[in-house]
Amino acid sequence: MSCTTEHVTEPAPAVRLELDEARRLLERFVTTMATRRSIREFSPDRVPVDLVERAVRAAARAPSGANIQPWRFVLVEDRAMRRRVRDAAEAEEREFYANRATPEWLEVLAPLGTDATKPFLTDAPHLLVLMEVHASDDEPRPYYAKESVGIALGFLLCALHHAGLAALTHTPSPMGVLTEVLGRPRNERPFVVLPIGWPADGAEVPRLTRKPLDEVLVRV
Repeated sequence: MSCTTEHVTEPAPAVRLELDEARRLLERFVTTMATRRSIREFSPDRVPVDLVERAVRAAARAPSGANIQPWRFVLVEDRAMRRRVRDAAEAEEREFYANRATPEWLEVLAPLGTDATKPFLTDAPHLLVLMEVHASDDEPRPYYAKESVGIALGFLLCALHHAGLAALTHTPSPMGVLTEVLGRPRNERPFVVLPIGWPADGAEVPRLTRKPLDEVLVRV
């Protein structure tokens, strides 16, 4: 029963599956996601923009606090603006590697082979900046904004990977300058920058291991 006149309901989607089908689909999903890696070397080959748009549509279906949906997906198509994004990000990264990063932080980054140079920001066919939207005259106050945007990012990465597209979550810190570079209102704060495209021929990634299930799943 509705408790207020604004509380309007509709039938919940019917998603329950037979157990064998549920296990099959989950195993297929696990196998697919096990091949997802952060790619830093992109092919210059064109990627149809509708693939990115479809992935954003999936991401925008993510749950959010009070259904405020505090996200904006900024697709940076102008080459000059992409160059400005890269220049701003690399300036912050140079400061990070030279002065802000602790020795412990640099130690854990070393196996990944990263440095302050970020060619993927201009090399990848598409550049998408996910913004965290805060209250303004036109936007309501968000609840659990970071958690909500983080879930949307997870949806986005899964959707891109299922389309065979590579992506990298790049988070230069601080990122506030990107709001100005992109010409976005002050209540939109950059959350992550994602170059998107096909992996370059011969692209390589660091050899990594994942924690086993019994180390990440705790039963109480």
